[in-house]
This record gives sequence, C-alpha cells and structure tokens, in this order.
Amino acid sequence: MTTTADVETYDEVYVGGAWVAAHSAARLDVTDPATEQVYAHVPDGDEVDIDRAVVAARAAFPGWSATSHQERAETLQRFADEFEKRTSSLSALLTRENGSPIAETGAASAHAAATLRYYADLRTMLEDEVRPFPRGSMESVVRRLPVGVAGLITPWNYPLALAMTKLAPALMAGCTTVIKPAPETPMHVRPLVEAAGAAGVPPGVINVVTGGGATGAALVEHTSVDKVAFTGSTVTGRAIGQRCGGLLRSVTLELGGKSAAVLLDDADLDLFGQSVVRLSLRNTGQTCYNCTRVLAPIARYEEILDRIVDTVRAAPVGDPMDPDTVFGPVVSARQRERVEGYIEVGKQEGARLITGGGRPAGLDRGWYVDPTVFGDVAPNMRIAQEEIFGPVLSVLPYTDIDEAVRIANDSSYGLAGSVFGVDEARAQQVARRIETGNVGINFYSSNYAAPFAGRKDSGVGVEFGPEGLASYQVFQSLHRKS
Repeated sequence: MTTTADVETYDEVYVGGAWVAAHSAARLDVTDPATEQVYAHVPDGDEVDIDRAVVAARAAFPGWSATSHQERAETLQRFADEFEKRTSSLSALLTRENGSPIAETGAASAHAAATLRYYADLRTMLEDEVRPFPRGSMESVVRRLPVGVAGLITPWNYPLALAMTKLAPALMAGCTTVIKPAPETPMHVRPLVEAAGAAGVPPGVINVVTGGGATGAALVEHTSVDKVAFTGSTVTGRAIGQRCGGLLRSVTLELGGKSAAVLLDDADLDLFGQSVVRLSLRNTGQTCYNCTRVLAPIARYEEILDRIVDTVRAAPVGDPMDPDTVFGPVVSARQRERVEGYIEVGKQEGARLITGGGRPAGLDRGWYVDPTVFGDVAPNMRIAQEEIFGPVLSVLPYTDIDEAVRIANDSSYGLAGSVFGVDEARAQQVARRIETGNVGINFYSSNYAAPFAGRKDSGVGVEFGPEGLASYQVFQSLHRKS
C-alpha cells in the first residue's frame, strides 16, 4: 500500500492466504459518497488475477472439504468471534464506502457474526442420511457434498452482510471461494480476510479479487468455478444466469424488487408510521426488498398519505457518520442521476409530488437526494413498475381487496411485501395471495433462518436457512443392500 495526498493505493489481490501483487495495472477509484472525495485506489482485476484466485481455491478444496463438519463449525465460530472484535472500525469503514448511515452499519459486524454462528449450528444437517427402498431390502445412503469452488459476486448496498450471506453457507458446506465485491465497495474485504486468517481459515479457502464488470464476467466464465452466487441488478443477473445455464453451472441470483405494502382498511396507522421508513426507504432507499409501493384504501388515502409524508419529513438527512442521520447520500453520482431521472419521470407521468423531488438544502457536497413521496400514482406508471433504488416512495389508491392484490401482483418482480391490518388472520389471508417469496404481517424483515427467494425477475434459487446451505451442496445416492 502507498499513500499520496490522503489517497491510499492498494496494489494487491488476496490469493492463497496472502495479499499478492495484482497482474492488472488498472485501478478503481474508491469514493466517499458523503464528500465526493476519492480516498483509495484498488486493482481492477483481470482474467489472470481471477485465474490465480480460482487456482488457489481449487488447490485448497480437497483439504477444506475433507475437514469434519465439527471442525468447520468451530472455525466459523472463531470467525464470528473475530468479527465481534471489529464492530466499531467496520461500521465506520462501511459508512465511508457506501454512505449508509452509521445507525445502519453499526449492526453489520453483529449480523455477520450471527450468520456465521447460524450456519455453524447447521453442521448436523450435513451428515449422511440412510433411506430404505420403498420396496425390497435395500437402502440408499444420501451424501451431501460441497459443490466445489464458489464464485461470490456481491453488491454495494449491504456489502458485508450480503457477502456473509453467501460465504457462511459456502464455508460450512465445505466449499472454497473467490469473492468479487462491487467496485464501489471494495474496502470491507480487507478486515474480512484479516478476521478469517485470525480465525484459522486455511489459505486458499477465501480469495478476493476486486474489480468491475469484466472481473465478474471472468469469474463466471472460469472453467474451474462450480457455483456462482450473485446479488445485484436483474439485468446483470439475467446475463449471469444465461451464461451459467450454457455452462450447466449451479447459480443463485438474488435480484431486484418493487415490493408492495398493502394497508387494509383497519391498518393501525401509528404502527405503520413507526415502520414506514425502515419498511419502504431503508438505507436511503437502497434495499432490494423495500416496499416502495404503498397501496392505500381510497377511504383512508389522504390520511395515510399525510402520515407517510409527516414521517419522512421528520427523518434527518445528512452526514452518515452522525448517529441521528436516517437518510445519507446514495452510493454514487451515477446512482443519484438515476434516482433524479425517475423523479422527473414521475412528474411527467402526472404523479403528485408531495414532498422532496430535489436535493437537500445545505448539503452541497455528497450525492444526496431529498426523500421523495409521490401520491396519485397509477399502477402502470414507470415509478410504480421499475426499481429506482433510492429514497422515492409511490402511494397508490385501491378500492377493494381484490384490486389491491391485483396491483400488488402487477409487477415483473416478486421479492417481498407486507400487509398491515389489525385483524391479523385477515391480513395473513391477503398475504398468501401476494406473488412474492417473502411477506411480512404488520412489519417486514428478513430472517436468516428462513429461505429468502425471489420470484419472477427477482431471482433464481434460495439464500438463508437450511435451503441456503443446500445451494452449496451436491448429492450422491449410494445404493446398497441392507
């Protein structure tokens, strides 16, 4: 590492348990979204860098996959311990990487540790299972084996959490890995591999190559990669899925969303008001499962709209390092342009701009966007159909439950959703009609013990839960006479 005028330059990729000089001479700028200042350069890895990382992972695979399930679980527990030692420093690093408020990133280390501990506790689910033939005196031993080398391509909105969503089950299953973080957020991988080394994860089990889209493509294409797991945009995910299909390679794709929060006529607005920012605009709107469409009954429409607007206006916008900040900057200048473009689209389509729509006063530096709420949004408007990934919320009216369900399901996405109503049995009946992989009743939160899976354009495959562990396994049936 070299330092020039407060800009740190890192010239290495992490291969075989050590930081080694990158083959690629190209570098990526790492920029603080709150100040617009470049503070680091990292390698924009090429095919040679990817090949070295995959070769190291392949070489480490026989030894790591041969360790006992108990040994792997103990390693994951130590890995979790190491994350818990790094809570404060990691929180500030993550906020500087992507602008997420420190109130959000403060839980990142604890979440990573909890994910590791959860998968360590699933070690007994890796054991062989004996199943008798339905007829006859024979039986089959069902073996659960690691799929091999896993390429993990992670996003910028929750870089550590979503890396661990893939890394923890991959390691517990006995896979070795190559991580390619998002180009906007490459810095958290340094403390990650430091913690892994301190925990005794063997060299080559975790490898890291930073870079952009071409780096990720090289990882997907590599002939010695057995599994690809990707979180990101549907456009990129579709391309990865098509390539993995052609290669007959296992793939998990966690993609975009345009989720709906359905407020029934008996919804508790105090409860909803307390939930709406986290439910619909979490992480400055940069969360895939955010319920960015709120469906409100006509009889209570203006009341609900007023509650949303009052809550959003009261949430502080500003320095993401301030623990009181709710809305920080978006991750990049390009992302701000995207969000502002959709705000203009909403205006042109005839939606009623209730609050926001510009840039916050007094914040001349940083990629800030005013939290924005549109009313009178029609289901076919682009702001109701397309993922914006910024602090923009659309409120749509409906006349009856059947119409609400139709509007909620009128989307190319199917990731998440929520239903609010005092009568929880009725709310659950409505939730069961929503065509998504995840639905919350009077709140929304993902649970790493339960499967997280999108439908339609929201993805393929499953993360979290025992199902997430199974996605890093292959099966062998050994038939024998009993």
